[in-house]
Amino acid sequence: MSTALLIGTAACSGSSSDDKKADPPKSGETPAGSTSGQPSAESSDKSSDPVLPDVTAPQVLTGLKGAGYKCGADGTYAICTSGTVAVWVLTGTHPRPPVVSLHATGQLAPAQAAVAQQLPKVLEIAHINPRTPIVDWFGKLGGTEDVLKSGDWQADWSVETVDTEEPGVHLTMIDQTCKTNCQAE
Repeated sequence: MSTALLIGTAACSGSSSDDKKADPPKSGETPAGSTSGQPSAESSDKSSDPVLPDVTAPQVLTGLKGAGYKCGADGTYAICTSGTVAVWVLTGTHPRPPVVSLHATGQLAPAQAAVAQQLPKVLEIAHINPRTPIVDWFGKLGGTEDVLKSGDWQADWSVETVDTEEPGVHLTMIDQTCKTNCQAE
């Protein structure tokens, strides 16, 4: 995987005032729900997920290693793999990783299924709140790009077609509260 691929999807940009329906929840608060560019991608206002405390990138890596992932580094990202899925975690001194993304190469259906299988576990290990709306939204996705805002997080879904150098799927969670060093250079 190339770091350049992530740079395009890992921008830490704030939403415009037009996108905000209410003030975003602060870290540790129960989120008010999610918003998306499409009504079908919206999830319910309530989540049964217990709110998990923020964890740092090294703590996420420890959790992934404990779950059986093999971890290494590529620049400012730690990359942990299990099966056909690679989990990229942006490292740094943030109170939680600004970017956590899952990648799988190959044809759409098997690559998306591989990400779907590992998504709940990765969201829990990384303490991304809330988790259920993201998992539910992901389960309804097709082969097109989409975005979901859930709590403090934005989930970006993209698909590389077979016409590209490395076809596959990418699900990137971006911490919308991040203000500095929110992406790889």
